[in-house]
Formats: sequence, structure tokens, C-alpha cells
Amino acid sequence: MLSEKDLKYIWHPFTQMHTAPPPIPIVRGQGAYLYDDKNKKYIDAISSWWVNLHGHSHPYIAKKIAYQARKLEHVLFAGFTHAPAVHLAERLLPQLPGSFAKIFYSDNGSTAVEVAIKLALQYAKTKPEIICFKHSYHGDTFGAMSAAGKNTYNKPFWSHLFKVSQIPPPLKGQEETSYAKMRQHLSKNKSACFIFEPCVLAAGGMHIYSHTALDYLIGMCKEHQVLTIGDEVMTGFGRTGPLFACERLKNKPDILCLSKGITGGFLPLGVTACTQNIFEAFLGESTEKAFLHGHSYTANPIACTSALASLDLLESPLCKEKRSLITDLHKTFVAHCKDYKSLLRCTHLGTLLVLEYTKPPPVEYFLKQGIIVRPLGNTLYLLPPYCISKEDLNYIYNHILITLKEMS
Repeated sequence: MLSEKDLKYIWHPFTQMHTAPPPIPIVRGQGAYLYDDKNKKYIDAISSWWVNLHGHSHPYIAKKIAYQARKLEHVLFAGFTHAPAVHLAERLLPQLPGSFAKIFYSDNGSTAVEVAIKLALQYAKTKPEIICFKHSYHGDTFGAMSAAGKNTYNKPFWSHLFKVSQIPPPLKGQEETSYAKMRQHLSKNKSACFIFEPCVLAAGGMHIYSHTALDYLIGMCKEHQVLTIGDEVMTGFGRTGPLFACERLKNKPDILCLSKGITGGFLPLGVTACTQNIFEAFLGESTEKAFLHGHSYTANPIACTSALASLDLLESPLCKEKRSLITDLHKTFVAHCKDYKSLLRCTHLGTLLVLEYTKPPPVEYFLKQGIIVRPLGNTLYLLPPYCISKEDLNYIYNHILITLKEMS
């Protein structure tokens, strides 16, 4: 069996392999569904770690990828270029929330953040400090881990992480504390940048906070000429309502990180966008002044083609209607859940639904019902592909209600 061979040969992410049950073999996907080797159907309620926007094996994206694979599969991106990379940057830049002028390609969310941090540190030169939110998460490479500060995800490596300055996120009622800590760090004049997940601390428990408060913090950084980095790896491409969460801000970031949904969930790709003044700071006669960073699969043509196809679908009126439908259904469900004693928190933002239970949610129960979820501690969340039907969402809601009643 596939599960037995898997256990013999494979080491899975975020998994205690000694106690974990055998993994479920998935053999195909279609729309919002994944099917196992016994043809059991599962609703992918978290878009396979937030990457799938339009549904599994979407025929339009698959067709575009197949055509590109027969034409050009890859070429080194130092000294060479190709149409998919140029066209993607050309289409993406005008839609980004800010005055972005250049795009640097990489492989995933962590590497997009690594690029951003290195850009900021090299730009700032003598200012070594990075400011971040407590309970944030920016990836698993060392720079990305460090930029989130010490947390449960990176505990084995605490002694190896470079030091950052953490401030409390401006959660409701805690805004002034957050502002005060930011002022304290900025007054030292040692800060290179402030990195943040806009409006949602994702892996840190899906805590939603005010965009107005974030706007104020970014404004403070701009007054002190400190670069700001928006990590939209999760929130990008419509997840929280607008195309990008930073669209809500008056003060836009100087650097933006994108990945996950950028290719519609088909292929890995990372994007780091920056303003013209940051780009120009690296220009000169010496190679040492250049940004000496790159990846073997930088700007892979097939991945860029997948991203272009995903953008086609994302910009369609149908996709906008689907996102609005999910948002409206979440809003109605949240209103219905307010009185359950087994819930500490129930909220939503765009297509994201968040429910914090008083104890860990029953993952096995949801799997038996054909629903894929992956809670963060006691926090259950839904972040479905945009193609999910009203019927499937109501099916998930009903089973959430069953678990809430049993826990009450």
C-alpha cells in the first residue's frame, strides 16, 4: 500500500513521525475536492495550506502549463530572461498596493521573505534591527524564522537565530501598547525594517487585527525612514476581501512578499516587489553593491505561466462573485455561532473563517466526514478555494456546529 511505502521512505513536514497515523493517499483532485485511493471524497477546506485558489487540477491552468512545458521548461535567470517572467511582472506590478517598480523572483514564501530581509538590511547598511510582531510567522528558512522572533515553530534553533525586536500586535484593546513599543524601538535609530503580516497573524493563531492600527504603525516607520515589509504570502490574491490586504492601508509598504496562491496552487513561486528607490540603491559600478542573491529555479517559466493563468481566473467577474459569496456565508455563520460556550473566538475576514475552541478541535471527526482541516492549536479555520459551493460550505458549517454542541 502507498501509505506503508510512504512511512518507510518519507519524512513529512510539521509531523511527529513516531506518533502520527499513516498519511492518507490522495490520488486525484477536482475543484474543491480531493480523492483518496479508495475514492473517498474530501472537501479541501484549507486550500492545501492556503495555496489553491481556483480548485484542484483546474483545466485552464493545466492547459497553459502543458503548452509552456513543451516550449521552454527552464532557463537560468542571470543574464537571460523569458516572456512569462516579463509578462507576469508587467501584469502584477500595477495591481500591487503601493508604488512598486521591480519584482525579484524566488521559489516560495520563505525565500520571498529572505529576499525582502536581505534587501532591507543591505539598504539600511549600519542599522541592524528588524522589528516584527510577537506571534508572527514568516517561514522556515533561517532569516524568515529570525524575522518572526522566537516562537514554538523555531524553538530548537533559538540560539542560532539573529536578534530581532518584537512588539505586541495591535489586537483590539491593545493598540496603544503596540504603538508605545514601536515608538520605543524607533527612537533608538537602529531599525532597518518592520515586517508584518497585514491584518492577520496567520500561523500564529489566525488573529485578526485592525488595518487602521497597522496603518498608524507603518506611518511611524515612515517618519523615521524605516523600511516596511508586507508579508502577503497568505493574505494575497483575494483571501481577505480585496486583492491584497495592504489595499486597505493609506501608508503602503516599501517591500511586498507574495507566494502560496500566486500560481493557483499548481507550482512553487515566490515574488518580492520593491519600490524604485530601493532598487536604485543597489546600482553602481561594483558588483559588491549589487544584490547577490538567487535561486536555481528563479522565475521558472512554467511557474510564471501558471501564475499568469491564475491571474486570468482571479480577475474574472465569476471569481469575484465566488469570493463575495464565501464572505457573506462566513458572516452569516459567525452571527449564528456567537452564543456557544465552547468558543472563545469566532470571526471572519473575507474568505477566512476563524473559530477558537476552548480545547483542541476534533480533527479526526472532520476527516471522517470528508472535510480536511488543520487547526492551529485550539483554533479551527476555513480558507477554502474560491470554487467551493454554498452546499459544501453549509455542510462544513453544520459539522462545526455538531462539534460545538458536543463540547458545550
